[in-house]
Amino acid sequence: MDTEAPIPSEITALLHRWNEGDRAALARLASAAYPDLRAIAASYVRRESPGHTLQATGLVNELYLRLAQLNDVKLSNRRHFFAFAAQLMRMILIDYARQSRAQKRPSSAARVPLHEEMAWIDASGSEMLALDEALEHLESVDERKVRVLELRFFLGCTTSETAELIGVSPATIDRDMEFAKAWLFRRLSSSP
Repeated sequence: MDTEAPIPSEITALLHRWNEGDRAALARLASAAYPDLRAIAASYVRRESPGHTLQATGLVNELYLRLAQLNDVKLSNRRHFFAFAAQLMRMILIDYARQSRAQKRPSSAARVPLHEEMAWIDASGSEMLALDEALEHLESVDERKVRVLELRFFLGCTTSETAELIGVSPATIDRDMEFAKAWLFRRLSSSP
């Protein structure tokens, strides 16, 4: 990051003001966090198929619109905010995939893996929707494993960062990842 990047305490202070109902704090928060949000969005968009029309800037803008619609959000710190933002971005991309699928355009796009560790999941259109359904089902079984996947693959956290955010050991994160990947592989391999 550059030398003018906001310090974590500035983002945390803006989060607290937004939590207390200061709507103007959200605009300042979005501006202060923009470089990091743009990096997260770029990471998501890189995983999309070629020709995908939603770009990183558009994804961040859509995120801001969704955040502005929220009334009662309690985000305690900078890390919590970025994890929440990453989760919202994933939901925006899923909504986008649903809209694209509803338009019934034939898909001639090349296969783009979601992540090198999960190369068997295509990040475009129908497979993204199948992944979302599988994650919803896994969440009903074990919510923590879904949070681990989101933090590791969607937000790009390391194992130790994920362990710190969730409050478990790195070894537990590794076990959760192995279980979740195997569970998703079985679930998505059996889908039509």
